Amino acid sequence: MRQDDLYEQVTAELGAALDRLARSYEADADKRRDLLQEIHFAIWRSLSTFGGDCSLRTWVYRVAHNVAASHVLKQRRARPLVGLDEDLPEVVDVDGPLDRQRALGRLYELIQKLEPLDREVILLYLEDVDAASIGEITGISAANVATKIHRIKKILASRSAQ
Repeated sequence: MRQDDLYEQVTAELGAALDRLARSYEADADKRRDLLQEIHFAIWRSLSTFGGDCSLRTWVYRVAHNVAASHVLKQRRARPLVGLDEDLPEVVDVDGPLDRQRALGRLYELIQKLEPLDREVILLYLEDVDAASIGEITGISAANVATKIHRIKKILASRSAQ
């Protein structure tokens, strides 16, 4: 029963974050629902082996990002990823709720075009996960995480200004 209780806790605390993660990895609504379902199933299944060596949040993000990264690799086999050098839609000024929503959509478009590791790092950063935890989830050092975040922010800022 511990597995189901942990899963209920995860969905209550991190459900919205998992939705945002799926959105940033998959633009197509139908594929996004499938991805989110895969993520939830993988999390539920993995909770039976959760030993508490890290926080539950870190564990969930690690599982979710692994599933999402696998999804990206499957999609890449079907079609190549578009690089950041491609033309992107014009960014909008954030003056109201609709413009804010468009700006967030634009940010997700830019994030979707990043390489999987960069995407994972910036999404965790946006979810307010600390550098040490991001490093633990991604397998890179906390110092490397800070450097990556700085570089990714520059890329996103330069591309959103175009």
